[in-house]
Amino acid sequence: MIQRKSKREIELMAEAGKLLAAIHKEIAKMIKPGITTAEIDAFAEKYMIDHGATAEQIGYNGYEYATCASINDEICHGFPRQEALKNGDIVTIDMVVNLNGALADSAWTYAVGEVDQQAKHLMDVTKESLYKGIEQAQVGNRIGDIGHAIQQYAESEGLSVVRDFTGHGIGPTMHEPPHIPHYGLPGKGTRLKEGMAITIEPMLNEGVWQSQMDSNNWTARTIDGKRSAQFEHTIIISKKGPIILTEQDNENS
Repeated sequence: MIQRKSKREIELMAEAGKLLAAIHKEIAKMIKPGITTAEIDAFAEKYMIDHGATAEQIGYNGYEYATCASINDEICHGFPRQEALKNGDIVTIDMVVNLNGALADSAWTYAVGEVDQQAKHLMDVTKESLYKGIEQAQVGNRIGDIGHAIQQYAESEGLSVVRDFTGHGIGPTMHEPPHIPHYGLPGKGTRLKEGMAITIEPMLNEGVWQSQMDSNNWTARTIDGKRSAQFEHTIIISKKGPIILTEQDNENS
């Protein structure tokens, strides 16, 4: 059952979203060759605790970390680790904040030092595809409109759209109906209604879209070893248009 949020619930989720955006902005300052994703994870967890929040991912189906940290060919759900990030890497940091019972979810891909033009293209197109999907998150539109906008743009730029992982409803638990695929046909799927809270989180690959699972049964990576990027926001569907709860200083370019 899809839950539509009350004004109060949306206000609380917006506070969680502000906190999550602030963490990402701090992480952006930290990302450089030599830092480890374990250090980033520890920072994010401490930041949440210091601001009265908790890391919703810890304990989810046995997951042990406050963040997911996916490097280069890892699509999603990479474990934070002691391996130092290298110049030219890209890394996606994904996390869910629980602030007074309200949730917000956001992932961001970061360049480590100087990256090549292909990595810049991958990151730029993935980020832009997120906002093209958000543009379709309008009352009366359907979920397929979101996925179609993302897929059409991504493929026109020579990238593929991961099919195995989708956006989702959120609040009061992390993953709720409906699923939000990042591909599809316009005019298809569940109709979007005022008060729905969803995540849009396209994962785009340099090569083919198919994924494979690591032996840890969490981390998904590309089957051809090519890189993947992801950008994600938590969105409220409203009569005035989509409200982005996890926006960072309203910068979307």
